[in-house]
Amino acid sequence: MPKETFFNLPNEKRERVVDAAIEEFAQRPYHQARITAIADNAGIAKGSFYQYFKDKKDIFKYIMELIVNKKLEYINHDIIENKDNYTFFEMLREIYLSGFRFAKENPRLVDIGNKLLNNKDLQSEIWGEHQDKSSDFFQQLLAEGIAKGELERTIDTVLVSRLLNNLNYSLIDIIYKDGKIDLDDEKGMMEVIDKMLYFIENGIKKRD
Repeated sequence: MPKETFFNLPNEKRERVVDAAIEEFAQRPYHQARITAIADNAGIAKGSFYQYFKDKKDIFKYIMELIVNKKLEYINHDIIENKDNYTFFEMLREIYLSGFRFAKENPRLVDIGNKLLNNKDLQSEIWGEHQDKSSDFFQQLLAEGIAKGELERTIDTVLVSRLLNNLNYSLIDIIYKDGKIDLDDEKGMMEVIDKMLYFIENGIKKRD
C-alpha cells in the first residue's frame, strides 16, 4: 500500500499518479508495465515514485483496491440495505447488472482486471484477498436465501459462493472481449443476465 508521503500529496498530484498508473497497467501486462512511464506521465521524477510506493507491485495492489471499491459503487444499495424485500435471484440479478454498468463506464479498469486474470501467479497473490471478500459476500446471500426457503439447504455455500463470484467476472470478460453485446444496450444486457440466472436456478439437466 502507498506510503504516508503519497497521501500527504495535494489531491491533484495524487490523481495524476493514479491516472498514469491506470493508463500504464491498462495498456500493458503487469510484467511489461514500466515505473518510468508512470512517473513520466504523472509528471514526477522516478525517484519521487519510490517516496510514494515501495515498488511496481505496491502501486498495482493499490490500483486493484481502487477498482474493487469503484465497482461496489455500482451496486444498487437499496437492494443491499433492504434485503428482506428482494428474493435471492433479484439480488443476484442486480449484482450482475452492476458489473455491466461498471464495465461500460470504466473500460480501462476492466482492461486491468482482464490482464490480471491472464496472469495466474499474480492473480493468486494480489486478487486472492479481494476474491475472498467477494465470496464471503455471496456466501452471506446464499445463507439468507436458504433461511428464506428459496434455496436448497443441502448446497455447499462455500463452493457455490466461489462459483457465483467467478461467474460474475467471467460474464463481463466474455462479453467485453468478444463483443457479443453492445454495452450501451441495456435490454441486451438484461437478456444475457437472465439467461445466466436461468442456468443458475435450473441447471442444464433435461426436465421431464
